Amino acid sequence: MKNTLFDGYLGPRLPREVQMKRVRRVMEHELTDLQRETVIAYYFEGKNICRIAEERGVNKSTVCRTLHRAEARLRRCLRY
Repeated sequence: MKNTLFDGYLGPRLPREVQMKRVRRVMEHELTDLQRETVIAYYFEGKNICRIAEERGVNKSTVCRTLHRAEARLRRCLRY
């Protein structure tokens, strides 16, 4: 089954520095503090969801939901 959301764009890619600058800007301006902290802890610090939940004193489903919403927001903002 073909993915209808991605039509196989093969045009020029932005340089890595530009991509990283865009990601940083979106993380700073578009994510909530909690979403930003969760993304940083999970992707950059290498913590797993259970550990993040333990540190915050919340259920791991709360961390999963926060991470999922942050990822969706990043994808939406970086799409163009």
